[in-house]
Amino acid sequence: MKKTLPASMFLSVILMLGCGGTAPSSSVKTGELAPCPGKPNCVSSLAEDKKHFIEPFSYTSGKKEAMEELKAIISKQKRMTIVSETENYLHVESRTKFFKFVDDVEFYFPDDEQIIHIRSASRLGYSDLGVNRKRMEGIRELFIKKTKH
Repeated sequence: MKKTLPASMFLSVILMLGCGGTAPSSSVKTGELAPCPGKPNCVSSLAEDKKHFIEPFSYTSGKKEAMEELKAIISKQKRMTIVSETENYLHVESRTKFFKFVDDVEFYFPDDEQIIHIRSASRLGYSDLGVNRKRMEGIRELFIKKTKH
């Protein structure tokens, strides 16, 4: 007779895993964000391959103003929390509604350009079904509206 796990036990394991995973260790190294892993659950404006690449954000104001605008947008997003910040970097955690899976969202403001390099990656799993890309494009759209006074 084949034994199977009860649905409640399976769900408990999934919920426990949702809180797991490791946050990136200060991803900005020598002016770059960490590269995306080989999995399709990450996008980055510094990626060299098409499946992971996403355009960086651009702005025309000063860096400080652009960061404040971005922080205001993030503060209004459901289940997104700024977890660390420097004068040129934001690390944000985004949690899924049901299973509480964590995605790490990063924004890097290089000193010599009016762009924001971006990276969004799932901590666990293989595919994200395009969620990280959709999230970043949604934030980009809000950022463009907010900065085009």
